[in-house]
Amino acid sequence: MSRGDHMKTYGMTNSELSSLKEFEKETPVPTGTDLLVKIEGLSINPVDIATRKSFGGNDVQPLILGFDGYGTVTATGDQVNNFKAGDKVFFAGDHTRDGSYQEYELVDERIVALAPTKTSIEESVAMPLVTLTASELLYEKLHVDPKEDNSDKTILIINGAGGVGSIAIQLAHLAGLRVIATASTDEKVKWVKDLGADLVVNHHDDLIKQVHDLGINTVDYILGLSDNDPHWNEIVELIKPFGIFATITNLRDSQIGDLKQKSADFAWEWMFTKAFYNLDSMSTQGDYLEQLATGLDGGMIKSTTTKVLHGLNVETLTKATELVEAGHMMGKVVVIK
Repeated sequence: MSRGDHMKTYGMTNSELSSLKEFEKETPVPTGTDLLVKIEGLSINPVDIATRKSFGGNDVQPLILGFDGYGTVTATGDQVNNFKAGDKVFFAGDHTRDGSYQEYELVDERIVALAPTKTSIEESVAMPLVTLTASELLYEKLHVDPKEDNSDKTILIINGAGGVGSIAIQLAHLAGLRVIATASTDEKVKWVKDLGADLVVNHHDDLIKQVHDLGINTVDYILGLSDNDPHWNEIVELIKPFGIFATITNLRDSQIGDLKQKSADFAWEWMFTKAFYNLDSMSTQGDYLEQLATGLDGGMIKSTTTKVLHGLNVETLTKATELVEAGHMMGKVVVIK
């Protein structure tokens, strides 16, 4: 690719979805450990919406979102060791850089893996961000070792049918944990059970009573994957002494100090931290994605794609975002070029 080539990008100029427009910019040239990937598919995540809503606006440098990508490597930086032009790859990107709402994207090779070979692009591209998030939650924040016997441990996953919940259930099940997931409709109950949930409770009703009615007094681990405040008293009551609560969402009114009497640990998870601070541990994300590709191709992990839209353009990206922003999605929405 020669310098001076141009590509289409799709960016926001303010925090409103209606500001999404098509722009043209020079196609970047990869340096260092970067890959240049021609984007063939992407998926929409709640972080896209949260990032847009906090964007102050900029007409000169539009906000280019997209934190799941799938495509073909077209060029590599001079320090790239693991990939070459022509490789099919997937990744979850870097919050400090332009995302996958564009024809070509620069991404560091340490947070990339070869795409699955037996799994379709539609099923593959939904999985990187949510799997990285769930993997870091389970293995790094809850310290679950999937090689150990975890059959005496119980995890409660709040918002089990969402994007992260749908893969967290699977990973927890594969690690041998007893999995309780929350789901609020018959369709979502079936969804989480099919993914490996042993027990299901409804987060619109009293979680304490429902869990106690299952014969379970407290649980070893709780994942907060939706608004924690409405469930905070339930979380504090249900966590086992010396248990661990980890979350991907904010606390507004809830007080972490409420966990002190139980000596329960609290952990934040933000999948972008490693790349944001350019940590050496970035490479663990490439490793997790390799495991994901193997799991998808081997049938151990089910894709959570539930809606596929075609066409990388303003209209399709807007429609896909509206579906996610409505807040009722089960699984993931993907956009294929």
